Amino acid sequence: MGNPPASALTLHELPVPGWDKVGWPWTVAHSQAFARGQIWPRISIVTPSYNQGHFLEETIRSVLLQGYPNLEYVVMDGGSTDATPDILRRYEPFFSHLSTAPDAGQAAAISAGFGRASGEILAWLNSDDLYLPGALFRVAQFFVDHPRHVFTVGSVRRIDEQSREVGSVIAVTPNLFLTRNTGNHGWPQPGAFWRREAYETAGGLDDSLDFCLDRDLFIRICREGRAARLPGPPLAAFRAHARQKSRTMLDVSRRENALLLERYGTPGLRPLRGLLDQLWRIWAWGDRARHRFHSESF
Repeated sequence: MGNPPASALTLHELPVPGWDKVGWPWTVAHSQAFARGQIWPRISIVTPSYNQGHFLEETIRSVLLQGYPNLEYVVMDGGSTDATPDILRRYEPFFSHLSTAPDAGQAAAISAGFGRASGEILAWLNSDDLYLPGALFRVAQFFVDHPRHVFTVGSVRRIDEQSREVGSVIAVTPNLFLTRNTGNHGWPQPGAFWRREAYETAGGLDDSLDFCLDRDLFIRICREGRAARLPGPPLAAFRAHARQKSRTMLDVSRRENALLLERYGTPGLRPLRGLLDQLWRIWAWGDRARHRFHSESF
């Protein structure tokens, strides 16, 4: 187990990548000038990991090479048996905390990771996704500029198994009423960040959920204060591959979606679901139009 990084890491401090690895985050790092003495809020990132060794190193490097001066990185591995242990050994000096033991699932691992974290701003990044250059600086600046906001979310790219861009997921300005009553949200999890205080007041993750744990948490966090969309280029990349949950847990997804509508929706509005879905599409149109008409850089 290492200590929290005291300063931004450089390419030369990290293990040398394979000869065929080029670009971000292999041979390119993000660097940003910041005023000496400027205080940046601590950001704590948790990565839950289990047998995703094919993607894990890229995820790790995308966090460590942000160049962010007050980063805390916690990795919670559930006892992987693939290439993961070797990757974790090589990068362990750069983690604030590393756990390698069987766990009770993704939500439990993330919860335990946040329990080890001390940052003012929290997020988790799954072991097959990655942050894009400058993401953490943009998030930190948002929370510095908006002290009353407790949650923000930015758009993300969709990438394939070879990290090629195949699309995008456009973040939508949070609308708690419509999300509670339709299940639609437009909050791509890799692009979501929130304040620790709101996370703790909201009660943390529901460890009983396997698929909708992010939406469940975000609904409760957004009840605690203001929430906003972070405009601009994507913050992260979401990887589409054959083993991801969205492809292998369709029955669980349907069951948990129904559970959250029951848990948070207004019973008297259930007959109006079709109308509410139309209102959601109207609400989301403005944010998606910014992408369509290129007023935001992708």
